[in-house]
Amino acid sequence: MTDKNININFKEYASFDELETADRELAEAAVDAMKGSYAPYSHFNVGAAVRLGNGQIVMGANQENAAFPSGLCAERTAMFAAGAQYPDQDMVSIAIAGGVMGRLAKSPATPCGGCRQVMAQYQTKSGKPMTVLMIGEGRIWKFEKVDDILPLIFDSI
Repeated sequence: MTDKNININFKEYASFDELETADRELAEAAVDAMKGSYAPYSHFNVGAAVRLGNGQIVMGANQENAAFPSGLCAERTAMFAAGAQYPDQDMVSIAIAGGVMGRLAKSPATPCGGCRQVMAQYQTKSGKPMTVLMIGEGRIWKFEKVDDILPLIFDSI
């Protein structure tokens, strides 16, 4: 038997002002995307913004439905829209923001497992790391690649 470790590295920022211009722009787009959220059941509004290799930003918001689980997370809404509208463009980064009534949650919004796997799939498709920003009030986490939020990515097929 051998003990193994998985290390996860990320940066934490205290405000949007500390971010590089491109990351700040993406984070602001994710916050803005929260306005498109339809969350009559959870009342938790999530916005996501994906930056493509050509610089284009595609936004998405969570969409809930009474016929659970027919709704869709903001991250997948944004990634699937980007994949459908710009199939030849790599997804280079994604930002996620969440909160209630337009106000950011204290802790950064973290993606569910399904969204992490979809991020991993698009990262694998591009062959390059996809950075991930998770945004909260007074705290922003930046991960350099999806592997840092989904170690042992499913890619066995």
